[in-house]
Amino acid sequence: MNRTIRTALTAGVLAAALGLGATVQATAGTPRTVSGKPADDITRIADFYGAYIDAVTDEDSGGLGDALRDHYLGAGFQKQLDAWEEANHANGVLRAQNVPLAWKVTDNGSTATRTEALVTLTWSRNSTTTLVVDLNRGSREIVRIAEKGAATK
Repeated sequence: MNRTIRTALTAGVLAAALGLGATVQATAGTPRTVSGKPADDITRIADFYGAYIDAVTDEDSGGLGDALRDHYLGAGFQKQLDAWEEANHANGVLRAQNVPLAWKVTDNGSTATRTEALVTLTWSRNSTTTLVVDLNRGSREIVRIAEKGAATK
């Protein structure tokens, strides 16, 4: 018996046994895969944004957002970010007062010292923001988050 049929039968038996009037529809298809490498700069930026958004979504999970910032962001940049947040009354990592529904990180090139990524934050079906994030390749710390690339600053 294949997995889809087994899932559908199990759901049907459970619904009948529990007296539920709802129907359950099994989903067939290939499971999603997410991969990364600890030594890859783009993976590192994606890991930070994924964990940070989770922490903020979970109402900062007891200071986890601050701990992630301490771990992933350069000390000098953290001071700049604090100043940006004070002036703009918003979260400097997300450049917003709310939390995005989804995020995507795309490689935007690198130099001998930095890797630049575009982080696209999705707020609703028709609303996204793209941030430019620079990672220092030597320290492996994020040293810049901005709305524009360094060359167009």
